[in-house]
Amino acid sequence: MEDSDELLLPVWRANLVLLTREVGAATRLARMMTFSASYLKLILSGQREFSEEFVRGIEAVTGLPNGWMNVSHTEQDIPANAREAIDNEQPLGRFRGTAHPVRKKTVLRPPEPIFGQTGPAKRVEEETLDAEAHRRQAHFRKVRDLAIQDVRRFERHLSQAPVDLASMRSKVEDVIAAADLEHPIQADLAGRIEQIEKHRHLLLRHVEKLQALLGKIGEGD
Repeated sequence: MEDSDELLLPVWRANLVLLTREVGAATRLARMMTFSASYLKLILSGQREFSEEFVRGIEAVTGLPNGWMNVSHTEQDIPANAREAIDNEQPLGRFRGTAHPVRKKTVLRPPEPIFGQTGPAKRVEEETLDAEAHRRQAHFRKVRDLAIQDVRRFERHLSQAPVDLASMRSKVEDVIAAADLEHPIQADLAGRIEQIEKHRHLLLRHVEKLQALLGKIGEGD
């Protein structure tokens, strides 16, 4: 981590705590950043450090002015659009980076060639491996984020069904009351409605769990 980052880290964390003070705000912001809520809470509690890249990402998804996180603020300083973005979980930008801080490179004496391999050749090989690792990580984040987007769309579809279940139950009960049905048929109709409601709630829980698990993949614990 750069020296300037170390000096600003307490200010960044204090502002992040300020932004997520409302109940559930940390979880909403984590989803906006496509991070796991548990990892963001470790950052908030001081158990994890984070990078300037992550801070700039917070400003982007919440609509905060660039550099806002670098200055200490009070709750009254939070812009209305940023508060609304977090409350409604509506990101105003997209974050594709990482929270992990970049460590300062250790200055070491170049290693002696091993088994006849020259120093420059070895560095080229290491740089190639680093580039490949970066490419694979970028590809992973892309496919993971696409999967999370589909899961969220499916969750919204389940939560905002085009037909209200209570209304549907009421209409089916009207049919039962208006028709001269035998008891087994009445029980079957009522039972179908109960099973639909039960399995809808169960499916929602599975979708929420799937979304949380996808968000944790590739992030620190």
